[in-house]
Amino acid sequence: MIEKQLLDAGIKNIAGVDEAGRGPCAGPLVIAAVILKNPQSDALSEIRDSKELTPAKRERLFDVVIEESLAHSIIEVSVDEIDTLGLHKCNIEGMRRAVNALAVDAEYVLTDGYAIPGLLTPNLAVWKGDQVAISISAASILAKVTRDRIMIDLDKKYPGYGLAGHKGYITKTHTDAINTLGVLPIHRKSFSNIAEIINKGN
Repeated sequence: MIEKQLLDAGIKNIAGVDEAGRGPCAGPLVIAAVILKNPQSDALSEIRDSKELTPAKRERLFDVVIEESLAHSIIEVSVDEIDTLGLHKCNIEGMRRAVNALAVDAEYVLTDGYAIPGLLTPNLAVWKGDQVAISISAASILAKVTRDRIMIDLDKKYPGYGLAGHKGYITKTHTDAINTLGVLPIHRKSFSNIAEIINKGN
């Protein structure tokens, strides 16, 4: 566990950061940061990368992460921001915002895959971090559950697109719905598949 090495070195208040929603062509990007009270706690034994968990288990572990966190933050990056600034820039800026939104200052930050330039706190980009650092796994659960809840709510607002099922990913069902029902305000118009549909319509 990466956190154990940091704790053994006297570093406390380790923040894990992860996102949900880079790939979908609809809905926001959601980024979470969390500082666990004790990354080695037995209460966290079931924490895994959110992609390895069932939706029901993620929902249950969401509450466990909140209970076991010293501080946490969850931020949304809107479709408009993504279309204006680009996905990667939004992801980096979103991670920075999530860390800065923590009620407790982090002494060290672990991120999944991407470093955060310009962050005053020392930070390390960890390859497949949501699989090897429990703080990042915990953040991935907060981000994924939050985004799924958002997409389920959007499904009620925009029926017929199946958003509660595919969560905005570019599936055949989703593509067929867009071609039939049209592009929504929640679609990322900077994404090639959405831009292509818009161009065909014009």
